[in-house]
Amino acid sequence: MKLKQSKGGFTLLEIIIVIIIVGVLASLALPRFFATVEFSKSAEALTALGVLRDSVERCYTAAGGTYNPSPTPCGVGSIDVEDPGLSPGARFTYAVSGQSATGYVITAARNTVDGGGGTTNWITVTQTSTGVTRAGSGAFVGIK
Repeated sequence: MKLKQSKGGFTLLEIIIVIIIVGVLASLALPRFFATVEFSKSAEALTALGVLRDSVERCYTAAGGTYNPSPTPCGVGSIDVEDPGLSPGARFTYAVSGQSATGYVITAARNTVDGGGGTTNWITVTQTSTGVTRAGSGAFVGIK
């Protein structure tokens, strides 16, 4: 009597096909994953932009209703909070510019910490006499 031999397991060809399929799926998913991770780092910038905006508004009130008091306009060096870009591990650098009697622009530029894209990735908050707007570029283009 002949015993039937069981051939369990996978062939080399089946394993190679599975590896190729997993590789293709990973190549499609990983760039989107890394972009999402980079976009999530914008939470740090948005929090700091809010703190800086509040401080510039306090400077506006103290200066008698102008964002551009003489001799020092309301900016990162002249407001009542420290520059958040100087904290250890900060992923952004911050600047206040364009101060006038009615407005200013605060910019958070991504630095190269944790593989950041540098100054091509930034977020701005713009205050004008008509309101406040947010915008982004690079990895942060979806910020509104």
